[in-house]
Amino acid sequence: METLTLNGVDHTARPTWKLAETMRFYRDILGLKLVHAVTAKGWGRADEAHADFIHFFFDSGNGSAIAFFYYIGTQQPEALKVPRGYMAMANHTAWRVTSEAELLAWQHRLESQGVKVSQFITHEIIESIYFRDPNGYPLEITRSLRDMVALDAVDAEHTMAAALALEATGKWTGIEQLWRTKAARIRAAQDAA
Repeated sequence: METLTLNGVDHTARPTWKLAETMRFYRDILGLKLVHAVTAKGWGRADEAHADFIHFFFDSGNGSAIAFFYYIGTQQPEALKVPRGYMAMANHTAWRVTSEAELLAWQHRLESQGVKVSQFITHEIIESIYFRDPNGYPLEITRSLRDMVALDAVDAEHTMAAALALEATGKWTGIEQLWRTKAARIRAAQDAA
């Protein structure tokens, strides 16, 4: 069987009903270059015809893009309103910077443009700031605190194996269970070796 490899994210895409605000935010505030726009007549089945649209792309670095669909003449459906709260933040786009000074500079730039930005949040090997675009989409700018090494992948395998085992029980209620299950699995693997 042929080995297939993905070569990085080409683009992410989301709908917008705030064309001017989205252009200003991504082009003028974040400084992303507008690189492409597809304009198309709607298509699709008669019972679910696709509205005419503009699909526009901003260069988001390292050969990737962030893109938006603007559906001409439509109103945002209630089902596509961007929710708030910590669970909604899980669906986000993150950009990488290389230093704390850059992260601070981005925080200052965004705040000077009236964007509400979180304080620095550290997650094991990264430090990030979070904010939302005019559509309410969660965004992140992050910096690495250290490089990932082979041991990180080993730890991730143990973590996810323990998580899958706990999920299968239907009785998983907290992170301490994960830590105990992971530790027991590591001990068992060491004893078997």
